[in-house]
Amino acid sequence: MFGKKSVPLPSDNQSVHSHSFIYIYNMVLVFGGTTEGRKAIEALEEAGNTFYYSTKTGEQEVTLHHGIRIDGAMDKETMTSFCQEHDIRLLVDAAHPFAEVLHRTVAEVSEQLGIPAIRFERIFTERDPDITWIDSYASLISHLTPKNCQLSTVNCQLSTLLATTGVQSIAKLKPLEEQGVKVYYRILNRESSIQLAHQQGATDEQLCFYEDAKEIPVRADAILLKESGHSGGFTEKVEAARALGMKMYAIRRPVTPAIFHRVNGEHGLRRMVEKLLPEFYPLHSGLTTGTCATAAAIAAATRLLTGETPDEVPVILPNGETIPVPVGYGEDHAYCIKQAGDDPDVTDGIEVRAHVRQADQFAICGGEGVGKFTLPGFDYPVGEPAINKAPRQMIRHNLEKLSTVNCQLSITISVPQGEDIARRTFNPRLGIEGGISIIGVSGIVKPFSEEAFIESIRKCMEVAKASGTDRVVLHSGMKSEGFLQTHYPNLPQQAFVEYGNAIGATLQIANELDIPRITLGIMLGKAVKLAEGHLDTHSKKQTMNKAFIIQMLEESGCDTKVIEQVASITLARELWGIIPSEQIETFCRTVIRHCLTHCAPLLPHGDLTILLIDDAGGIH
Repeated sequence: MFGKKSVPLPSDNQSVHSHSFIYIYNMVLVFGGTTEGRKAIEALEEAGNTFYYSTKTGEQEVTLHHGIRIDGAMDKETMTSFCQEHDIRLLVDAAHPFAEVLHRTVAEVSEQLGIPAIRFERIFTERDPDITWIDSYASLISHLTPKNCQLSTVNCQLSTLLATTGVQSIAKLKPLEEQGVKVYYRILNRESSIQLAHQQGATDEQLCFYEDAKEIPVRADAILLKESGHSGGFTEKVEAARALGMKMYAIRRPVTPAIFHRVNGEHGLRRMVEKLLPEFYPLHSGLTTGTCATAAAIAAATRLLTGETPDEVPVILPNGETIPVPVGYGEDHAYCIKQAGDDPDVTDGIEVRAHVRQADQFAICGGEGVGKFTLPGFDYPVGEPAINKAPRQMIRHNLEKLSTVNCQLSITISVPQGEDIARRTFNPRLGIEGGISIIGVSGIVKPFSEEAFIESIRKCMEVAKASGTDRVVLHSGMKSEGFLQTHYPNLPQQAFVEYGNAIGATLQIANELDIPRITLGIMLGKAVKLAEGHLDTHSKKQTMNKAFIIQMLEESGCDTKVIEQVASITLARELWGIIPSEQIETFCRTVIRHCLTHCAPLLPHGDLTILLIDDAGGIH
């Protein structure tokens, strides 16, 4: 980490939401005001470290916990001074694609101060041939002037135009009005935008407002768009205009300076920050086996189709963004080394291989070290290779993008160490035999990811339901599971599902899956937290509340002598030695009653049993 220091606040003409001084470790300056800006905030907040979030107008509503907001345009001098005064170590440009002045300023400051800069791009579709693409407003006006009548009579018939290019474009399109074209302007429905539109000479009749990208508020001969990408609603506007038979013009997005490191999604942003400023995130992210398999498949297909063997391939993740992934090559295959980041994962460092050949139809097969499903409850039937739905879709989508011809491919995924590693995973219990499973919903592994853990609980619950058991037993780990298996000796192994600390999320999954009978086994340390209403009992989120424990002891009829001893305990399990044996069951019923108060509403249509487990394995 960088040294801990206090930082002076920005100047008076910029808004700041913070205290009079702030302690920081690393500083990142983000330029936002866009959807990408919001995504950048979400990614950076995960680090728990301080960063600045800058917008030009201050009109975007965002929630910041570790970030400090500053508002007001920055020229080169202002930006340079800010970076120097606040020890900025990384710049992130998540501004609008057409904010050309800002892009150049960020690039110049980056080069001058030697600070790396990331450009958070939008995701763009391929340019539609039905659209007339232009480079500027001047190009459009030149294209539509009467002198072009001899080349295109269609241009001369244009009488109305709907401009969706923003309030700042009104003045630039005035020459069209002078030529007799009636221009309507679609702008944001806010006072500052309406006022600016009037200042540029637009009338109320010419103004319409942005409500839904799929709707065209004015029927005009043509529509003018900016190449604003997915988050700008570009595709929806094009389809809506096409449905109305409107002529379409679009201004190409400007090219940003080459100095930027480019990403186009929140996962790529995090990984790039981890690379350029490693200290910012205490723990680093990794790649799922599904992403590794996809990268290997792309590399193998690239060599088959083109003869090229790049050291790195672009992988499109399920959310549509693209990240670079290192690959290597064997005699008849390509491979990707699994990167788990700082997530404790037994698959870290394994080699995921792909062998690709031309075939009569597209197929994804499992080879050495990839398990097979032997129980129902998964996305694919028994006997299929344990390659989950999301990785299969990733592989297919990426290879379809790669191939320029209708080339059918057969892909075989293998993991040489897979069978040995699978013995150290939950796979045998889930009915996956012969190797590991190729998994990953997002394509990225966040260290100690709560999302990934919840997803694993869901999969275990689905397998439990598919096993046909009449009861699913929830436990917090190996110790409690052993006690509960003794209590329910006739239930199959798949009926026992670990919840860790995520009690609330697990019960919600049970409700979604319509599991009729649930037993929640819980030991006292977690039970006293759950009884107070904490549905996630992780020690980082909740601590033992002695006052509430005393309340439950009083409800159970314990005397002052017992209650006084609570002050000296450090662990809830010490209560087993404090409470008189004749009052244990009453206390257990009190704890369970409080737990049921918070848990039962999460399972409104199911039968919930809560069992309190003592240190000796006794069930209460």
